[in-house]
Amino acid sequence: MLFFPFFSSAQEYVDILRIGYGQTFNNNFEGTDSSTFVKFLDAGFTFPIVINEKQALITGADFSRNNLQLFPDAEYTSLFSTNLKLGLASTWSEKWSSTIVLLPKIASDYKNISNDDFYSGGFALLKFQKNKNLKYRFGVYASQEAFGLFTTPILGWYYLSPNKRFEMDMSLPISADVSYKLGITTVGVDYFGIGRSYNVHYENRPTLYADLSSLEFAGYLQFNALDESVLLRAKLGYSSNNYEMYAEGEKLDLGVSAFSFGDDRTQLNPSLNGGVFLKFEAIYRFHIKETSKSQEPSQ
Repeated sequence: MLFFPFFSSAQEYVDILRIGYGQTFNNNFEGTDSSTFVKFLDAGFTFPIVINEKQALITGADFSRNNLQLFPDAEYTSLFSTNLKLGLASTWSEKWSSTIVLLPKIASDYKNISNDDFYSGGFALLKFQKNKNLKYRFGVYASQEAFGLFTTPILGWYYLSPNKRFEMDMSLPISADVSYKLGITTVGVDYFGIGRSYNVHYENRPTLYADLSSLEFAGYLQFNALDESVLLRAKLGYSSNNYEMYAEGEKLDLGVSAFSFGDDRTQLNPSLNGGVFLKFEAIYRFHIKETSKSQEPSQ
């Protein structure tokens, strides 16, 4: 019931907890006979705390670990990222609302962690409720990275069909999810793309950083358990993950979505080709309207 004032009549849930694990099958280094694969683990927790009828704090944290070879025939390296989420969701009228979230993080191989491994970021969204089934989003995401400032506009929408089977959750160019519910199962396709960086520390060698350009496209089959509160999802897709290695201090002027400005850096490793990946996810989903209705006193 406490979450209810902060969400539209279209989106009737909050994903409190999400855990995923998977790997690519093969990623070739360009111009070599060497290849690697990427194992990845990610987890996210989000919890709104109500302040009053028009505002709520957004709290939570995200963690990810990617394990791969950054150079041909090198040892496998684990790259970690941990970020906190602290923000404010506000309702201004029946049509307009906003969300602002800060995302400070530590991103590196977690060896000899220093101030250089800390980065700041965040996003701001303005949302317009077109009708009970459709909401538009307009915003911006920005993050300080090892290579400089990365930013992208966000344009999207959330749509839930009147029969609550067809769902679209779009925040382009960062993410997209289109699904159709078939009773206890759901089929869908999704996309996720973003730029990230990780400091990599080598013993008796200068610090480098990995510049990750990630585009993931997948289809999925989802099992809806415990009254659709626990979602078990199997995904198969293609990932263009490319971990470019650069010397610490080499920066570009500005990264905007898929474009780089003032990039005269020297890449130290061969580019990594994309590959097919398999991933399994588990999601705990809190249903807002159903809970609020079940707690209403009987007449």
